[in-house]
Amino acid sequence: MTEKNQQTPDHEDVGLYQKLAGQANEFLHGGRKNIEEALKKAGEEVSARGEYTREQIDKISGYVRRDLNEAAKKAQEAGDSVFSVVDPRRVTAGLQSGIAKVLGNAAAFFNELAGKSEQVLEVKTGEVTSPGTLTCKECGSQMHFKSAVKVPPCPQCHKTVFRKSY
Repeated sequence: MTEKNQQTPDHEDVGLYQKLAGQANEFLHGGRKNIEEALKKAGEEVSARGEYTREQIDKISGYVRRDLNEAAKKAQEAGDSVFSVVDPRRVTAGLQSGIAKVLGNAAAFFNELAGKSEQVLEVKTGEVTSPGTLTCKECGSQMHFKSAVKVPPCPQCHKTVFRKSY
């Protein structure tokens, strides 16, 4: 007795199912357009080997088709579920909100840094400063010094706070 004859019908059906499903999967991943076409091609190849009758192949192909369609349906439902939870408009709004927070924090940081830098560059009447240019913070008038000096009041508005530049 051959191995084929020793198999139970249930075991034979399971083997055929696995062959058809595997072959159909290869065809689907190989660029076949749909399940029907992939199953038809898989059935033709299994039939050509002469291991199973056309009736067996058609019967088991129905099971594979059913299971593949159900898997596709479940995948579509899962995709729809994810899409409903992860609505692109919500994601976009969330990203915009996140970017706005980051930019707001960055702006606050840079404003603080600019303020500290401005304080470092601030010079007042009566202090001694190195060569460079002093710009009056009140009227914008500039005083240019080529050597260290004791800072005088602004010659234009007589205010006492300047910004140092080099």
